[in-house]
Amino acid sequence: MHVLHVVGARPNFMKAAPVIGALHKKGIQQTLVHTGQHYDANMSDVFFTQLAMPAPDVNLEVGSGSHAKQTADIMSRFEPVVLERRPDVVLVYGDVNSTVAAALVCSKLLIRVGHVEAGLRSFDRTMPEEVNRLVTDQLADLLFTPSEDGDANLRQEGVATGKIHLVGNVMIDSLVHLLPSTERCNLNGFPKRYALVTLHRPSNVDDAQSLRGILESLLEISSDLEVVFPVHPRTRQRISEFGINVSRLHLLEPLPYIEFLALQRRALVVITDSGGIQEETTYLRVPCITLRANTERPITVTLGTNILVGQDAVALKSELQRVLDGKAKSGSIPPLWDGKAGERIANILKPF
Repeated sequence: MHVLHVVGARPNFMKAAPVIGALHKKGIQQTLVHTGQHYDANMSDVFFTQLAMPAPDVNLEVGSGSHAKQTADIMSRFEPVVLERRPDVVLVYGDVNSTVAAALVCSKLLIRVGHVEAGLRSFDRTMPEEVNRLVTDQLADLLFTPSEDGDANLRQEGVATGKIHLVGNVMIDSLVHLLPSTERCNLNGFPKRYALVTLHRPSNVDDAQSLRGILESLLEISSDLEVVFPVHPRTRQRISEFGINVSRLHLLEPLPYIEFLALQRRALVVITDSGGIQEETTYLRVPCITLRANTERPITVTLGTNILVGQDAVALKSELQRVLDGKAKSGSIPPLWDGKAGERIANILKPF
C-alpha cells in the first residue's frame, strides 16, 4: 500500500505529522508532497523540524497568488507527480487551496482521496475555505471527521455513511505530543499576564477600517492587560500600508509551533481569527475570543472555551472584562480529542 500526503500551509503540517507517524509504525509506504502554498521559513520549514516530519519528497513551489491561480498551479504541478507515483490513496488535510486542488486532480485520475478534518462547516460561502471544504468532501472517498457535528453535516449533504469515520482531532495529537517541550521554552522578558493575539483573515486585515478598529480595541485593552502579538506577514504588510501605530503592543515575528504553544498555554486569554487556535485553546482550557461572526468549529463554542464576537469592539471589551474578572468560560475537551486520532486513521487505512 502506498499513501501520498499533500500539505501546503502551516496547519496542514500539524495535522499530517501524527498520521505519517502512525502509518510509519505500520510499515506503509508514504510520499509527502509540499505544494509550497506557504513558503516563508518561519511559516513552513521550521514546522517540519519541530514535528519530526520527514523532508518532503516533492515540493511544488507554487508560492502565492489569487485563489484561482494558486489552485490551478497546484493542479498542473501535482498531476504529473500522481501519475508518476501512482499512490493507492491520497490524504489531504484541512481546507486550504492545496486540499481542494489535490482532490480535484485525484478524482479525475480515479485515485482514492481521504480528507482529514472533513465535515467542518461555517455555513458562510463568502469564506474561500468553506468552498474548499464543500468540494473536497463531495470528492473524497474517506472522510475523517474530528467531531460529531462533522458527521451530521456530511450526512445532511448526502454523503454515504460508510465513507464517514469519526476519528477525533489530529491537530490535538500534535499538541499532546509537543506540549511537554513547551516547558523548556524561555519566556523571560514576556509579561506575566498577557493576551495573546493572532490575526490573518482577509476579512479582518485587508480592509483598513476593519483592521484599524480591531487594533484600536487592542490598544485600549493594553492599558489593562499586556498584548503579545506574533504578526502574520500579510497582517504586518497591511499595518504598514494603512499607517496604523501599534507601538504599544508587543509585536513579534511569526513563531515556530512549540514557542507559540508555550505562549498560548500560559496566556490569560487568546484573541484570534484562526480556526486551529480555537481548537487548541479548547484543549488547553484557555479562554478564547474569536474575531469572527461564525466558525466551522462550533464544538469549541458549545463545549470548549471559545466565544465569537465578530468585529464588535464592545463585545470584545465585554468578554475581556469577564476574563479579567475571573468569569471566563472553563469549557471541556470534546470526545476523542485524546492524541490518538492519527492511530485511528492508520487503522482504517491499513485494510483499505
